[in-house]
Amino acid sequence: MRDNTSDYRQLFLSDAPMMDARAPVEFAKGAFPGVVNLPLMDDLERQKVGTCYKQRGQQAAIELGHQLVSGTTKAQRVEAWAAFAKANPHGYLYCFRGGLRSQIVQQWLKSEAGIDYPRVIGGYKAMRTFLLETTEQAVEQCDFILVGGMTGTGKTEVIAQLAHSLDLEGYANHRGSSFGKRATLQPAQIDFENALAVDILKKRATGTRSFVLEDEGRIIGKCSLPLSLYNGMQSFPLVWLEDSLESRVERILKDYVVDLSAEFIALFGAQTGFCLFAERLQQSLANILKRLGGERYQRLAAIMEQALLEQADSGKVDTHRGWIEALLVEYYDPMYVFQRENKAGRIEFVGEQGAVIEFLRQRRVA
Repeated sequence: MRDNTSDYRQLFLSDAPMMDARAPVEFAKGAFPGVVNLPLMDDLERQKVGTCYKQRGQQAAIELGHQLVSGTTKAQRVEAWAAFAKANPHGYLYCFRGGLRSQIVQQWLKSEAGIDYPRVIGGYKAMRTFLLETTEQAVEQCDFILVGGMTGTGKTEVIAQLAHSLDLEGYANHRGSSFGKRATLQPAQIDFENALAVDILKKRATGTRSFVLEDEGRIIGKCSLPLSLYNGMQSFPLVWLEDSLESRVERILKDYVVDLSAEFIALFGAQTGFCLFAERLQQSLANILKRLGGERYQRLAAIMEQALLEQADSGKVDTHRGWIEALLVEYYDPMYVFQRENKAGRIEFVGEQGAVIEFLRQRRVA
């Protein structure tokens, strides 16, 4: 049998297959990339055992657990664990603290299926702590630079073209603005933080000590940046990305209209998908009503409604440019002009996309 492990670094660097024996409710709150949830107890069983533990102590709780997970239920779960173990001979199993639950799964796999399968010592809690420390250490030890710029200049495109970048919006499954929600859901906060930490870990393992990030606020949709990273971002140097208004309008049109409507239609079908997309777009505008002011909101909402009607009728998206350009010029641009003035002392380079990418690549080499 392979030994149980506490080498968390190697687990994440090697993308080791892992089986999470926690209850589904625990797993839903946060897990690690690629991990499979095959619980010892379901949510109700776990709740009953927890209540028993509080009222009658550990031994009574263990006995109740064995009563609840027995017979056919036990056989089905062992079968699922065995299938995972056979499909992933180099994997591991874990529970919350690497204690009783993962030990029982390990024992039953051996006694019922004849499989020796190692577990992660310290379990989820120890691995989670390791990843949190990974991000904090990177902030302390590595060099960071931010990509700033007006809305629609293609900051995400710059991030995508750099091997030493960290795609915060990618981990959050959100484009970062009031209009940034995707058709699919955002991850849990813990999943977001774990994905960031694993990416940092893997890049540092290849020798990366300099990272590029998009200049973000504290929250991306519903995902909050780790506090140590966000605090660091208030003093990191920047590059400022520039592009013409025309190009920015076209980029916003593609991302927030053409691509987003396609996402919804692919998930929900043509009619329902388009209706959901239209609702999302209109709600995104409504979310900034107070900051826009009533008159401006009404004007932009009317253009958007007409554009959506034309898109639904003919598939043409031309009219969307009207509200997009007005929103950029009247709302977003003044905010970013103010931000740029506040951050002027930290800006190392200003240029369009190709020049910014080249600067960041050369800066890394230097």
